[in-house]
Order: sequence, then structure tokens, then C-alpha cells
Amino acid sequence: MRSLRAVLVGVVAVLLSGCGYNTLQQQDEGVKAAWAEVLNQYQRRSDLIPNLVATVKGFAAQEEKVLLGVTEARAKTGSIQLTPELINNEQAFKKFQAAQGELTQALKSLFAVTENYPQLKSDANFRDLQAQIEGTENRITVARNRYIDSVRTYNTTVRSFPSNLTAMLFKNEVKPSFTVENEAEVSKAPTIEFNAAPAR
Repeated sequence: MRSLRAVLVGVVAVLLSGCGYNTLQQQDEGVKAAWAEVLNQYQRRSDLIPNLVATVKGFAAQEEKVLLGVTEARAKTGSIQLTPELINNEQAFKKFQAAQGELTQALKSLFAVTENYPQLKSDANFRDLQAQIEGTENRITVARNRYIDSVRTYNTTVRSFPSNLTAMLFKNEVKPSFTVENEAEVSKAPTIEFNAAPAR
């Protein structure tokens, strides 16, 4: 009886290793790691926004509508619970992506408005924040692209035979990925440019 159990355990181990189970686990961990980096970069951007808003307010308090838009968009991203399950729930993922997109648009509006304030553009604190946000936007783009690649690899394994049978057995489902209306925008970070105030 013991030898039969040992044989069965051995057969199950061979079947699991040959049916994509280990690959699915490794790729799932890869997706989680890539997702954690995406969240890390979005959090970094979110942390910079209060200082940016305060700095702009010091020079352009009359731009209340734009400043409020950025503050509200940031609050909206913060209201979404960032649990590991988010990457397994397409609806929640879309909500997260939409909120981050709104924040990106609000920041673009804010930066566009600052063009009207030469003193603000020449402020050292503002220039430092601008450089940090620009760098963070680039990191977000890189992190998103890595996540997209990880999800593509994982989803291909989930859908391919015979690993799709293992995926069904262990309830490994296709994961959502970032989408954009213009695919070219995925690999292009937003450009934030400020010209120094003219010398007098």
C-alpha cells in the first residue's frame, strides 16, 4: 500500500511539473512583482503632488479650478483599495487605470497653466518638483511596460495547451492589463517642459 502511494505521489509530481504548474506559479509571481513596481511608482507620483500644488498655489492661487482638479484626482486614486486581488479583477483594474489616467490629465492641465507664470517657472523648488515628476512619469512608463510584458507571458501560458488544463484545475485566470486608446502612447512618457524665465 505504501509503495502504491509513493508511486502515485511520484506520478502526480511528474504530471504537475510537465503540465505547466510550476511555470504558472513563476509567471504569477512575476506579474505580482511587476505590479508592485507599478504601484510603487504611482505612489511616488502621488506623494509629490501636495508639494507641487502648494508651490503652484504660492504663485498662482487664482488657478483654483486647476489646483482643485489635481487635488480631487489624487484623492480619487487614493480611494481605490490597492490589494493584490486588484490584478485579478478586471472591473477594479479598469477603475484603477481610469483614476490614474484622470490624475495624469489633471497634472497636464496644471503644467499647461504654469506656462503663464514666469516667476513660478523660475522657482528652484518648482523646477526640482518638475524634474522629480518627469522622472517618475518615465518610471511609471517603464513599470507599466514591464507589467504588460509579464501579463502577456502569463496569459499566453494560461491559454496554451496543455497548461490551460492546469490553469483551469487550479483556477488560474487571465489577468487584466493596461489599455490605451492610442497604443503608441503606452511606450511614451508624458513630456513636461518648462522654459526658464528670460534674463533681464
